[in-house]
Amino acid sequence: MNTQHWLSAFLGAAMLGSATVASAADLLNVSYDVARKTYQDFNPAFIASWKAKTGETLKINQSHGGSTKQARAVIDGLDADVVTMNNPLDIDVIAEKGALLPKDWAKQYPNNASPSWSTILFVVRKGNPKGIHDWADLTKPGVSVVIPNPKTSGNGRYSYLAAYEWAKRGKGGDAAAQAYVTELFGHVPVLDTGGRGATTTFSQRGIGDVLLTFENEIALLREELGDKVEAVVPSLTVRADNPIALVKKVAAKKGNTDRARAYLDFHFTPEAQQIFAKNDLRPVDETVLAQYADRFPKLNVFRVEDVYGSWAKAQALHFADGASFDQIYGARR
Repeated sequence: MNTQHWLSAFLGAAMLGSATVASAADLLNVSYDVARKTYQDFNPAFIASWKAKTGETLKINQSHGGSTKQARAVIDGLDADVVTMNNPLDIDVIAEKGALLPKDWAKQYPNNASPSWSTILFVVRKGNPKGIHDWADLTKPGVSVVIPNPKTSGNGRYSYLAAYEWAKRGKGGDAAAQAYVTELFGHVPVLDTGGRGATTTFSQRGIGDVLLTFENEIALLREELGDKVEAVVPSLTVRADNPIALVKKVAAKKGNTDRARAYLDFHFTPEAQQIFAKNDLRPVDETVLAQYADRFPKLNVFRVEDVYGSWAKAQALHFADGASFDQIYGARR
């Protein structure tokens, strides 16, 4: 190799190395559909904290979509440093099928790695013209319900399980619950893949009399539509924890392990807990939660793990191929 060619190769390698170093200061957080606004507030706070501690300017990129679709994207190669989901099942899948993080990921952080939680509430149009107050009202004649697809959306799975558990307790067992959710999904005109799509269907396309969605999404709807919508708290609903995890293999490959760990640690700080509360996510810090008590109505909630033993069992019974959701949705076609 002559001197000119050697110098060109050297400079090319140096530039490649520089690009690698620069890109290492980028983190990718792959998250669920309705967490956009939360992380628009959260990320600048962490970037400022990291800058103060290390002097490094960090860029955080976001990817949002239906939680199950997001998990599949990570398994298929989307290079997430961290995942922040709306139920543990999607992170379990990344651990088991993708082998990208430890199976005991939930033990790596406090509160089973969930820094915040939400719940499923109803959104109705101004004046509640269809008189929707509880689950029984969703199957009244003429009522149209918007729920995202439980096969692709954590929002949809939580809505389905809340409906099923209400019917099981109130109507007398699994057979009655199966009949109720079959009837309920007969009132669902369209299944969007994620919670944000379902909200768009309800708010912008004007479809549906009631939207089932996360509590924090309702605040965003009110910002968009003002008093054109109202929230309804049903007699029973479900606690939806928002777990987080380090995608260990990807972060290590990108040289981002320390940055990603710090990013996840920040979720449990008082500053971050305040951010969650201001974005209508219930913080796990009880002191912070008490400061925002006026934002959060009292609930009668159950945990999926308490009813089924684990999310994996709930998935097998209701959302696996050929399980109860496939049966009821197939029956309505």
